Amino acid sequence: MRPSISRQLVLWLAVPLSLLALCGALVHYFNSIAPVVISSDRRLKDAASAVMIHRLPSPDAVLYAVRDGQGRLIEGDARLAPVTVNGDSGTQIAIAQIEHRNVRTLTTRFDSPAGPMLVTVADVRSAGEPAARYGLLSTLLWDFVQLDLTLVLVWVGIQLGLRPVKRLREEIAARSPQDLRPIDESSVPREIAAAVVTLNRLFTTLRSSVQAQQQFIQNTAHQLRTPITGLQAQLELLIAESAALPVKNRLLTLQEGIRQLAHSANQLLSLARADPTVNIATKNQTVALEAIAAEVVARFFDRALQSHIDLGADIAAVSVHADASLIDDLLSNLLDNALKYTPAGGTVTVSAGSKDGKAHLSVEDSGPGIPEEHRERVKQRFFRLPNSPGHGSGLGLAIVEEIARLYGATVTIGAGTGGSGGGTRIEVRFP
Repeated sequence: MRPSISRQLVLWLAVPLSLLALCGALVHYFNSIAPVVISSDRRLKDAASAVMIHRLPSPDAVLYAVRDGQGRLIEGDARLAPVTVNGDSGTQIAIAQIEHRNVRTLTTRFDSPAGPMLVTVADVRSAGEPAARYGLLSTLLWDFVQLDLTLVLVWVGIQLGLRPVKRLREEIAARSPQDLRPIDESSVPREIAAAVVTLNRLFTTLRSSVQAQQQFIQNTAHQLRTPITGLQAQLELLIAESAALPVKNRLLTLQEGIRQLAHSANQLLSLARADPTVNIATKNQTVALEAIAAEVVARFFDRALQSHIDLGADIAAVSVHADASLIDDLLSNLLDNALKYTPAGGTVTVSAGSKDGKAHLSVEDSGPGIPEEHRERVKQRFFRLPNSPGHGSGLGLAIVEEIARLYGATVTIGAGTGGSGGGTRIEVRFP
């Protein structure tokens, strides 16, 4: 469980405040009972002296009992039990119970002509200790009520004081991973200003790092595509030469290998561009899916004709917030896979539109289909179905999955809708 600052602050305040309340109640208790006890002891001493000189006090104020050295009652109230006087002081203070009531007693030993005598007096008006105990309990109760109210007010104050922190947390949580704008430092309290400054510095560093990585990918793409394109052009010219007829088959094989190399390099670069860490600083915008779908279909039309595949489109106007080049890569890889695995005479259909309020792109073919047990695995990098034709790299659907994940979209793979039950339909549904 993660620690809570507000909870820790309340706990740190609750413990010392509780101890202070307890100490205050104890001080109040002793301050209340001490004068009562001192006054009661003074009255008891005066009463004992009066008994000893036979000037007895009023019986409704003080009870007394005179006993001989063996504890036999000579006169007075028999309810006062005998008390043994120890020590050299000759007096003993004790608590006796009379009629279910605790009273304070004073026993004094003195010598008389008849021998040593014990005089015990009890102040029946001495109700100071019960009252003081009641006062202690009432004080404790009120102090802890005040403590509870204080902690509630402290809790409310802490919650109000932490509102800027909560607002900052909500602002950061509401941002997308691509939003690296600096946080407005003028609207945060001084206590967290240093953290915000550090966070803005991190955003700046991360933005610079991502831009550098994007620039590296662009440079790499240029450096790879330029020589590969030149090599392909030179091979086409060489194959057309009559002097190359003896090795034409080898040159055609080399040309196919270079074409595969160019395709794999483009796929690797697309996969790198689809990485979320690279796309943090991507400038997303409203993209018309129907326009991208039409462009991609037109780009692959000649290839479909050469492969004797019927390439069609079912496109409706719909838009998403994304990077147009990444959406182009996504659809291009779907269409490339569909054309690669659809036999001559088959059909491939590209669809774009809105379903249940969500934008979607889909490509359906009449090829052999993808077994249900492999439909999740084909989204993994470098995985190819057993006995797959050609020399693919197994990156096409991995690129589609990465780009879809970047925009919170889902990729579903199912069977085609043709009557034979074969084929594959891959749909990307955007949130």
